[in-house]
Amino acid sequence: MSEYPILSTIKFSHDVKRVDERQMDALCSEIRDKLVEVVSVNGGHLSPNLGVVELTVAMHRVFDFPKDSVVWDVGHQSYTHKLLTGRFDSFDTLRQKDGVSGFPKKEESPYDDFNTGHSSTSISAAFGIANAKAMRGENSHTIAVIGDGSLTGGLAFEAMNNAGRFNKNFIVVLNDNKMSISKNVGAIPRYLTTVRIQPWYIRVKKVTERGLSHIPLLGRLMKGLLRRSKSKIKNIVYKNTLFDCFGFTYLGPIDGHNVEELENAFLAAKKVNSPVLLHVVTKKGKGYRPAEDKPGEFHGIGQFDIDSGEPMSSHKGFSAEFGKALCTFADKDDKICAITAAMATGTGLSDFAKTHKNRFFDVGIAEEHAVTFGCGLASKGYRPVFAVYSTFLQRAYDQLIHDAALGDNHLVLAIDRAGIVGSDGETHQGVFDVSMLNTIPGAVIYSPCYFEGMRKSLHTALYLQKGLAAVRYPRGGELYRPKDFGEESIDYNIYGNPNAHYLIVTYGRLFSYACKARTILAEQGLDICILKLCKIKPVSREAVFFASRFREIWFFEEGVKNGGIARNFSDLVGFRGFKGRYHIKAIGDEFVKQMSVDEALAMLKLDSDGMAEVITRDLQDEETTGYFNT
Repeated sequence: MSEYPILSTIKFSHDVKRVDERQMDALCSEIRDKLVEVVSVNGGHLSPNLGVVELTVAMHRVFDFPKDSVVWDVGHQSYTHKLLTGRFDSFDTLRQKDGVSGFPKKEESPYDDFNTGHSSTSISAAFGIANAKAMRGENSHTIAVIGDGSLTGGLAFEAMNNAGRFNKNFIVVLNDNKMSISKNVGAIPRYLTTVRIQPWYIRVKKVTERGLSHIPLLGRLMKGLLRRSKSKIKNIVYKNTLFDCFGFTYLGPIDGHNVEELENAFLAAKKVNSPVLLHVVTKKGKGYRPAEDKPGEFHGIGQFDIDSGEPMSSHKGFSAEFGKALCTFADKDDKICAITAAMATGTGLSDFAKTHKNRFFDVGIAEEHAVTFGCGLASKGYRPVFAVYSTFLQRAYDQLIHDAALGDNHLVLAIDRAGIVGSDGETHQGVFDVSMLNTIPGAVIYSPCYFEGMRKSLHTALYLQKGLAAVRYPRGGELYRPKDFGEESIDYNIYGNPNAHYLIVTYGRLFSYACKARTILAEQGLDICILKLCKIKPVSREAVFFASRFREIWFFEEGVKNGGIARNFSDLVGFRGFKGRYHIKAIGDEFVKQMSVDEALAMLKLDSDGMAEVITRDLQDEETTGYFNT
């Protein structure tokens, strides 16, 4: 007999409708077992998915997917949806190369209506889909599922403001689990803990409107006055919530772990011919005790032991080292402030939040606000440090230009997960921050390779730079470091024979791979020197002058080629009179798909073997064709 006797029989969404109601608890239990089994091996987002099992099952029992559409905000809670839509047999490949994505992907399944990966986008996208269906005359439902953490993002409110005027059915499911990644903060979560609706609300509202409609002229007048009134009468009759003010009919709160109650709520929501917000209360990590006890740690987790819940690796990386360094600086400087956009744990700020509580600010999932808020602090003499994942910094580009750089406010960016991040895939690769910041006048960027360099870079960014300064570092910890290498300068360092003919230029963790590539090439009789940049914008003039003396230069960059440092460097050495050949190996005009970091670097020829292969090939091309590769 199958280990999953019910779940294994579900091949498509409509199969869920055939499961006997008495088997709902067993089905949900099987789903949770499968989630824990696979994520314990492959890593992934566990606690968010455990929290929406019943919610997802109920949706598939009530709605007709893929005719109906669902957009998952962020999408990191769509695993159950995938299990119920033909991906059970391949679910063991979750987050692996060429496997099932950890986020919705249109190219993966017709049940995935919209690609997601970042927060607060679902209502906008789903409302666009709903309008497209309306214009085509389609009679189907569209649902956006958004968490209470994502609701702190301004885009969600922009969408609700627009959608409230819609004159057709449109459903927003608010998954209220009192968390994003870290514990939720701010006015919206506080509001959600107090907003409640009595059972008589919808009944009284409908009866009142129906009764008034039967009174000629006067009834219509009173009905209109009630709708427009800001008096206590409206609050009594309509139970006026924030969502009602946006034009949504509010239903809830609903027990998010009761399939029958959820089904009834969805059936009721389908009958409302206008926008509906269904408030569902769930428990993050539901059904697996370690995730229930520590939902933040199991939000996104690597391999772990199922029995104990303990991670397989306790290795601390750059995030933790950054957090310790910032605490050390803040112990001696009461002007240092730390800002996070709902990522205190992920960015290493948990200890800072405890030891310097009055100077720690979690602004919710609102990167734009975080940057401008930090600039406000800086304008009054404080030293704000905004710790943010590279992929999420993308959302604050305008604020970086307008409020930080143009306003000449000293804001320090601690850019975590810079470079390839691996199995989270295209939406989370940190390969755009350099090109983005490289376009901003006056911005300074540091990209260290080791903890020591990160601490020095952070200190320099805090005390020796003005305006916008960034320190970027990769996911994970330190890599290979030659025993005879010492970081003497915060700007650049030279490793190897400075009189060699051939030069590798790189920055960040790729220096570790370059050092190993140098050893491989030495075995082939090639003498290679390495120029390791740490301050990558602006590049030191001395570094450029040093590089311009070589016969051939290879620049390896863990970022997109367009707008990257390699292109800048080629211009700079050209101005210095460089007459040799210059090669760039970076990420082309493409997105890097989901796979491990090692697999991605190997595919891009940015690991040690790849670097050695590129250099050997280019030298062979020079001998046969004289081909100039940039």
